Amino acid sequence: MSKQEFFSIRGGIPLRGEVKVSGGKNAAVAVIPAALLANSPCTIENLPDISDVHVLIDMLEWLGAKVTFDGSTMTVDPTTVSRYNPPYELARKMRASYYLAPVLTYRFGRAEVPMPGGCDIGARPIDQTVKAWTALGADVNTQRGVLTVTGEPLHGADIHLDMPSVGATINAMLAAVFAEGATTIHNAAKEPHIVDLANFLGSMGAWVKGAGTDIIRIRGGRPLHGSTYAIIPDQIETGTLMIAAAATGGDVVITDAIPYHMESLSAKLLEMGVYVHDEDDRIHVRGEGLLRGINVKTQYYPGFPTDLQQPMVSLLSIAGGTSVVTENIYEARFRYVDELRRMGANIRIVDRVAIVDGTDRLMSAPVTATDLRAGAALIVAGLIAEGTTEIANAHFIRRGYEKIDEKLRHLGAQVEWYTREVPD
Repeated sequence: MSKQEFFSIRGGIPLRGEVKVSGGKNAAVAVIPAALLANSPCTIENLPDISDVHVLIDMLEWLGAKVTFDGSTMTVDPTTVSRYNPPYELARKMRASYYLAPVLTYRFGRAEVPMPGGCDIGARPIDQTVKAWTALGADVNTQRGVLTVTGEPLHGADIHLDMPSVGATINAMLAAVFAEGATTIHNAAKEPHIVDLANFLGSMGAWVKGAGTDIIRIRGGRPLHGSTYAIIPDQIETGTLMIAAAATGGDVVITDAIPYHMESLSAKLLEMGVYVHDEDDRIHVRGEGLLRGINVKTQYYPGFPTDLQQPMVSLLSIAGGTSVVTENIYEARFRYVDELRRMGANIRIVDRVAIVDGTDRLMSAPVTATDLRAGAALIVAGLIAEGTTEIANAHFIRRGYEKIDEKLRHLGAQVEWYTREVPD
């Protein structure tokens, strides 16, 4: 027997009220490693209290950094870091573990980081990251599951990414700020957390321009000092709450959000017949009557986010007519669909396309989360379904959603998070 986390939801209750968005997961896992580039302590505010953040804390402390965290604000003192090789048992728990490679290379001239883990959503090669590091003068080897990076000093370079990879862009930025000379990253990712990382590096004294466009310019080699910085709200949590409000026919105001980041989702919800209105840092979402089926294609930012594809499919499962969802980023991101089918969803998968025929209702069933965003999809489905839905492998959800059970209860949902023993 072993213990497993579960999330149960009694469906059919419209969400109503006001809820605050937490700090961004994807920003946090880039900004925290970047703090090791400073020559004095950094204070990072508005962090989400999620498992990915705690895994990073464990890795930083193992490396020798002094870290304090109160659930929102973290202080990182990098001056005591004494190791360049985080352990496999920690690194395998998250994709962002490889962001430690460039910062440890800066501190020691060498890094040995186990190949990144995280959710199994298809091939996630690091060839573009290796391409960027190599252009900057690093030697990169991968043997027996360990990524070894050496290079001292690195030098500025023109980096041409084959695709706007978020991971490669972040890793290139983290290396370029200490490489001597000018670096230009072409075809850079434009996601909000790329901009947030650039702003954090700027607060430490780095020269970074163009983040948020497809060309980022960096003048490297400047000494970086500690700073105090607050990260942006979580774009994907915001979107998940917007979708949940629409799915339940609810009336929800989401606060501390950045509406500009949500424009691709807002446009699709409006197309479905959902009321969406934003003002300053507030987004008001209200489900009104029968929803219309639509077509969705995931794209790099500012297109529709791949991380919202799964909860969006749960919403479309009860929309009128037929919807077509094309996944252009990851080839294995429809594994959760079998779980939605158990709840009565009518979905066919053809290659990287989901064809969703709307149904009048979903029914509760025991289901299993296959990854973080699949867990979010099952939460949305559970909120819709008649009866009580139990989601197994709920630990995935903790990777990216801070206190989601408390937030949903605050909006009137009947949800519970618990642990029980199950057969091995």
